[in-house]
Amino acid sequence: MNDELRAPLAAYRVMATIVGVLLVVLVLIGLPLHYGYLVSDAAWLAEGSGGGWQLGSDISAYLGVAHGWLYMIFLFCAFWLSRRAEWEIGFTAVTLASGTVPLLSFWAEHRATRRVRALQRSDAAAAAR
Repeated sequence: MNDELRAPLAAYRVMATIVGVLLVVLVLIGLPLHYGYLVSDAAWLAEGSGGGWQLGSDISAYLGVAHGWLYMIFLFCAFWLSRRAEWEIGFTAVTLASGTVPLLSFWAEHRATRRVRALQRSDAAAAAR
């Protein structure tokens, strides 16, 4: 593997996975529990009940902040990789925005990894000639 791309790719892959998992937990578990009392009469979702509402409130508060800070690191890693791999602006923009939509960061990580590895294979083939 090209040493110039090894560290940026590894950092990007780790951050895409972390940001993706946190966003899925936040959006699919934390927010529905926290705001579930607005659409349901279930006692365990009642605001201030200490049940599901409290769990959702804690997830929203802590994971929301963690996701925000880690997303900034994700942006740096994705941008670093995009500059080293010389991606065009459209590919870079989609990759950078992928950390804001649940599950999309997993697709974008797979797409970016496939592209970087293809670039590395073509560079290795060119060097072997």
